Amino acid sequence: MADLLVVRSKVKEFAKKKKMRVSEEAIIALDKELQRIIDKAIERAKASKRGTVQGRDI
Repeated sequence: MADLLVVRSKVKEFAKKKKMRVSEEAIIALDKELQRIIDKAIERAKASKRGTVQGRDI
């Protein structure tokens, strides 16, 4: 599997504090969603002729 953008252990730790578990499938889905969010933010930054993604791009 390719490197994930999300930190698996941190996601699982977060869920555990809420008395839940996270499946590997959910980790992969979360990672794909994060990639989509970042891709959209990059496009917004480029449209504004910036080389830096900012909070407002998200």
